[in-house]
Amino acid sequence: MTTPVSVSVEIKAPVEKVWAMITDLTRMGEWSPENKGGEWVKGATRAAVGASFKGKNGNGKKNWSTSVKVNALEAERKFSFGLMVFGKKWCDWVYELEPTAEGCRVTHSWIDHRGKVSAKLGKVVSGVADRATHNRKNMEVTLQNLAKACA
Repeated sequence: MTTPVSVSVEIKAPVEKVWAMITDLTRMGEWSPENKGGEWVKGATRAAVGASFKGKNGNGKKNWSTSVKVNALEAERKFSFGLMVFGKKWCDWVYELEPTAEGCRVTHSWIDHRGKVSAKLGKVVSGVADRATHNRKNMEVTLQNLAKACA
């Protein structure tokens, strides 16, 4: 529905450390302004392709749960999971890491797969009409908080 949204930041920490933090979705609420944590489900205990996670999210007075499934895991390079609603993928959340001289560059992307009806339903659930702009702002905050947590 929209063009993918991406933000990047240089983090002065070893790629291994950043990777471990990003792939532990139970900790995402520590740095995300919208995610409030969650748990691995359906027998999963960590990030692996096909692993399922139930997240808790909030925006102002709105609160909701999400179901995501890990769809890419390339050790210390790329981690991606798709948000599933009614058996359909609404979006992908992607983290890509690139080693640098002082640590690593992290690129965080959101790829929207929703149609018009799904976008309207998303607005009702989350209170967010312009998801792309909202996510860009939150992704910037998430990466800034991740960088601070890695220090």
